[in-house]
Amino acid sequence: MPDSAAAPVILGTTGPFPHSVLAERHPAIIRQVRDAFPYGPEQHHALDELLHNCTEGVIEPLPAPDRWHDWGLDTHVGQSWFDVPWLWSESYFYRRLLDAVGYFGPGPWQGVDPFRPFKLAELDAKETDEELSALDALGDDPDRSLLHGSLWGNRADLGFRLSAADSGEAVAALVADDSAALWPLLDGGTLCLVADNAGRELVPDLLLIAHLLDTGRIARAVLHIKPYPYYVSDATTADVVDALRRLTAAPGAAARHGRTLWSAMADGRLTVRAHPFSCAPLPYAEMPGDLRAEFAAAALTVFKGDLNYRRLVGDRLWPPTMPFADVTAWFPGPVAALRTLKSDVVTGLSADTEAALDAAEGQRWRTAGTHALIQVNPRPSAAT
Repeated sequence: MPDSAAAPVILGTTGPFPHSVLAERHPAIIRQVRDAFPYGPEQHHALDELLHNCTEGVIEPLPAPDRWHDWGLDTHVGQSWFDVPWLWSESYFYRRLLDAVGYFGPGPWQGVDPFRPFKLAELDAKETDEELSALDALGDDPDRSLLHGSLWGNRADLGFRLSAADSGEAVAALVADDSAALWPLLDGGTLCLVADNAGRELVPDLLLIAHLLDTGRIARAVLHIKPYPYYVSDATTADVVDALRRLTAAPGAAARHGRTLWSAMADGRLTVRAHPFSCAPLPYAEMPGDLRAEFAAAALTVFKGDLNYRRLVGDRLWPPTMPFADVTAWFPGPVAALRTLKSDVVTGLSADTEAALDAAEGQRWRTAGTHALIQVNPRPSAAT
């Protein structure tokens, strides 16, 4: 790993973007969750307390023993939410939100995903039908189109992503593109895909997996999702099932891909994995040995989305020109990142690219979701 002393950990006070997430986005999420379900007085009182605590109070302990004590909770109790690492406080907010609505029970709200109405509304939207119909008109390069469909996630609809991949529009918005190094790694082995969001981002992830299985580029896929609701839209097992049902009920190519995935789950070619560390507020460099061994055995591990990128490279203010290979040198096997830029963390850019982006947009390009990257480290030093 490079010297991280020169790249400070991002705190809630590190610039306007992290601060706005803690001070504005989290209260808005509490209000949305409150309105999405007919919760009772107990849940409403707990949500009110969380709203006050996360904006004006200090970090409080969990009501029962939990693995969060191994993830830094004892260190941060009593501190302001804004004064601890942003990745940690942002993650802990969602853990406390689940407590507030009774997700972990016991009680009638145990196991009820507070974000499910938002996920289903997106998945059931008429735009999804239009996006899936675009699969019937893929061009001569489905590899590239489906890769870009997965990359852009919820940045834009799938129809845009597929057509943009053909037209070059999506490529022009890439700040880094190592896709040429990605395909040779898919040599018939196992792909680990660490998923990001449910709904209209998970669907193109699944379509990419189906295509890779159908073409023999991979023999097996392991889809890493969250063991419980997280970051509003992060994918859980229930979201995978919803997405597969949506695909199999659609006409044309979408249904064909859905049937491929359904049968692949039945015979073990597609496995869903919900490791507890997927919801940890820590960088993946601190992952446990069993997860490290799983990634080491894969032909390629792909990290999807912004949060997973922050955890892969470390949620630090790296110089944007810091090589991606350097910040992922610790990884136990070949690794790639498909990410739309929605936070300040970025690595692997050329000096010319950084200068041009800064001149055109100031710092907005880092967080607006208008740019993306495909980065690959085919041979991390930890794997050799």
